Amino acid sequence: MANTITKRELVNKVCAELGNSFTQNQVLDVIQKTIDTITEALGNGDRVVLRNFGTFTVKEVKAKVGRNPKEPTKNVPIPPRTVVKFKVGKNLKDSAAKVSD
Repeated sequence: MANTITKRELVNKVCAELGNSFTQNQVLDVIQKTIDTITEALGNGDRVVLRNFGTFTVKEVKAKVGRNPKEPTKNVPIPPRTVVKFKVGKNLKDSAAKVSD
């Protein structure tokens, strides 16, 4: 089973990778600013491309009719909504493929 890496653990790994040339607070600030910038761009409807990692896009999902699992005869309207989609880049796809090998 895969482990979960939190933002704090990510900060620790990046600090260690950089040979502790930056403080954990500096790395945390950079990571948080990166997340904030991506979030803001997506909120504006922009596409965010991180080469070889992936692409974040905002898509509009059309309204549709769903079914209530407890009462399958009843239709449940699902309103249109906006969602974030992520398309995996080549390096990330290749790296993830190694996990199942």
